[in-house]
Amino acid sequence: MSQQKIWDEDRRLVILRLLTKHPEINIFVLQRSLKLYAHPRSLDGLKADGAWLEEQGLITVTDEGVHIFKLTARGGDVAAGMAICPGVTPPRPGFDDLDD
Repeated sequence: MSQQKIWDEDRRLVILRLLTKHPEINIFVLQRSLKLYAHPRSLDGLKADGAWLEEQGLITVTDEGVHIFKLTARGGDVAAGMAICPGVTPPRPGFDDLDD
């Protein structure tokens, strides 16, 4: 497995985990939040992540003058480790790495 694939899969999990705490996040807040968890990303890169996650049925993305990422029920299940989605790192059981 390549290092880039590991980073991509982990970043997707972090996005989902952030959305479990805040079910709707605009792309600018998401960008700043990801940087706190060592996953800096350009806005174009986040749009690509959003499109991929939406294609998997894990989030919805709407454009309300700014991109808004919203968690789906399936996305919540993947973030909690109750469902598996290839391309998203499964969370470690019993480990909540995103503090409030």
